[in-house]
Amino acid sequence: MTGRFDGRVALVTGAASGIGAACAARLAAEGACVGVLDLRAAGAKATAAAIRARGGTATALTCDVSDEKQVEEAVATLVASFGRVDVLHSNAAALDREVYGRDRELDALDVAVWDRTMEVNLRGAMLMVKHTVPAMPDGGAIVLTSSVSALVGDTVHAAYGASKSALIGFTRYVATMYGARGVRCNAVAPALVLTPAAQQALTPAQLADKAAERLLPWACTVDDVASLVSFLASDESRCVTGQTLVIDSGTLAHRPQHAIQRWREHQ
Repeated sequence: MTGRFDGRVALVTGAASGIGAACAARLAAEGACVGVLDLRAAGAKATAAAIRARGGTATALTCDVSDEKQVEEAVATLVASFGRVDVLHSNAAALDREVYGRDRELDALDVAVWDRTMEVNLRGAMLMVKHTVPAMPDGGAIVLTSSVSALVGDTVHAAYGASKSALIGFTRYVATMYGARGVRCNAVAPALVLTPAAQQALTPAQLADKAAERLLPWACTVDDVASLVSFLASDESRCVTGQTLVIDSGTLAHRPQHAIQRWREHQ
């Protein structure tokens, strides 16, 4: 335990696995009491149990972040247990096959896929902020998970990219609305993070393409993102608000290739 978040209460959404689980574990390791929130009850319980096994404090919360009543009840449960919220990391996103997996070319896009993406990725973040800010009596830190997909175009996943772009604007609005109350709001924009699920979903050729896009010889890991989230949630970044920090191993720092390849294919 480093003590950076001793006495503080954190709430992490989408925390059953991947980035969310890593961020919940990092905040707990640094002293926070953590609410581990996810739609997948078993996954949330497993993350919370792993934190407790390492000596941390965590409670599992099951919630669909797009459902306001469920969000309100989840935040109330956490506040009833720990008294308040100091840190919110809104990380939940619709990444299942039925939503993200069907978010392909626009001319064949099912509107239901677009709507569900916005419900979870954007509405979910709004609802978490709406119901968490009142539980921050002494100010606090909010970190939203955006994506490099918010900053560049691609040949697929327009719904996902649009939702993540909107989160960047939403970050500035939250920072502006609540700065006078001592509440900071920032976003992180990761490139592909090599979680086990991502590695299973991508072919060797696709993984090679992603590696070729990076300037650094290593990809971002969930622990890299957790380090950045922890910094933004801590007093070390007390003068940072309304910002979006890209974490991508240099992916966006040079000329993109996807659009060029698509253009060549149509010549």
